[in-house]
Amino acid sequence: MAQPRTLALDAMGGDHGPEVVIPGAALSLERHPALSFIFVGDEVRIAPILAGHPALAARSRVVHTTQVVAMHEKPSQALRRGKGSSMWLALEAVQKGEAHAAVSAGNTGALMAMAKLILRPMKGIERPAIAALWPTITAECIVLDVGANIGATARQLSEFALMGAAMARALFHVEQPTVGLLNVGVEDVKGAEEVKEANALLKGAELPLDYRGFIEGNEIGQGKVDVVVVEGFAGNIALKTAEGTAKQIGMYLKDAMMRTWLSRLGALLARGGFKVLKEKMDPRRVNGGTFLGLNGIAVKSHGGTDALGFASAVDLGYEMSESGLLERLASDLETFHHRLGTVSPASH
Repeated sequence: MAQPRTLALDAMGGDHGPEVVIPGAALSLERHPALSFIFVGDEVRIAPILAGHPALAARSRVVHTTQVVAMHEKPSQALRRGKGSSMWLALEAVQKGEAHAAVSAGNTGALMAMAKLILRPMKGIERPAIAALWPTITAECIVLDVGANIGATARQLSEFALMGAAMARALFHVEQPTVGLLNVGVEDVKGAEEVKEANALLKGAELPLDYRGFIEGNEIGQGKVDVVVVEGFAGNIALKTAEGTAKQIGMYLKDAMMRTWLSRLGALLARGGFKVLKEKMDPRRVNGGTFLGLNGIAVKSHGGTDALGFASAVDLGYEMSESGLLERLASDLETFHHRLGTVSPASH
């Protein structure tokens, strides 16, 4: 039976604010009736939209603030001026135990900076990471880091592997998730020194995962592993390249289908297949990046998404909070660092 869960939503975050956040929450509530919500933001804007969703309103409360973190603000600016903002208060609700997870479509850098300050890194974590769901030909995989960090040491990449495996257990319900390290080739001699060192470390350590070695970029979408580990610079480029390529292919296909009357007829006859393809390539299905390695769950939605996309981010927050991910990851990290004979600075 599903456990009741409360999510704190930054109602003012993203390009559209409550006009997308509230309908998105309503969609997620239909799928997860055990949910309840805290909407943080300007009550004058929130109240009339919430009134249009009676079932959602019955399971929600509003925390009023007119302070908002702008999408263009630098993380340092957001930290100085953001206390009391809708983003800050949503994260604070998790820190205080009032909510099980926070979801925001706001400024990514500001959200990560605030989450690190308010929720704090877990013991044994040097750097939190952003994990994204990635569609594959078999199902989905998890890729991390996709932008929280530029560069990573071998130890940090190993910690990413543990974090990604914990998320895979939570979402995919596999006890020993398969993990691959993204590299420029599959041979042990290839790649940056940190990546080669991480490969050796993951091969030699007894971890609660099934490490498969190096994988290349073209293998991510093939679903060869449950978790793909990469440092944030390359991970962010890979993610945005994949998103852009999906849009490009869609435009090519649409143009090809509209060129002649015969191709239009073919498109009409194949519309069922095209509908399935469109659904599989729809980025809204996997919208939501999770900040892993913190003492609390925070989910980042794409700022320009619609209600369907935001609902996916809310679904992710619910699934992560229900899974017991934080407790299991804390145990895995303690075992890992005990075997290494090290303690992270974050634990002091």
